[in-house]
Amino acid sequence: MLTIGDHVPSFNLKSVVSLEKGKEFADVTDRSYPGKWLVLFAWPMDFTFICPTEIAEFGKRERDFSDRDAQVLGMSTDSHYVHHAWRTHHDDLRNLPFPMLADTRQELSKALGILHKTEGVCLRATFIVDPEGIIRWVEVNDLDVGRSVPEVLRVLDGLQTGELCPCNWQKGDKTL
Repeated sequence: MLTIGDHVPSFNLKSVVSLEKGKEFADVTDRSYPGKWLVLFAWPMDFTFICPTEIAEFGKRERDFSDRDAQVLGMSTDSHYVHHAWRTHHDDLRNLPFPMLADTRQELSKALGILHKTEGVCLRATFIVDPEGIIRWVEVNDLDVGRSVPEVLRVLDGLQTGELCPCNWQKGDKTL
């Protein structure tokens, strides 16, 4: 698995960016958001139970990420058509403000090293990537446990200080 200090792999993936007719899909690459921090998170598969709770929470907190000059990108190995169907039929996902990347050929998932060894789906992995494309934080959960979006924001805040942040540090607290 890629880790801190590694470059995020190059990618070019079909993505669902809207439900507006004729504007549903776009290609998203690792260079689509120059100068921004990337928060790339993966979920096992669409039309499941834990995944929409995480995806919806990232959507609800999009303004918090935007305020930090960060672009959220969600992904699984489902196709962009499956992502579109899920967004269309799930109330909590209908108005997502970030792209849902379709890693159908598992190229990005394999390059990141986040495919479950026996299930063949993405683990619940989250990567914070700085504007130079360097991975600065990685968190990976087993399939049964959802992640904490507030923790992702807390770590992003800490990384953006450029300072030493003690245990349980929160934005506005003193750094070391």
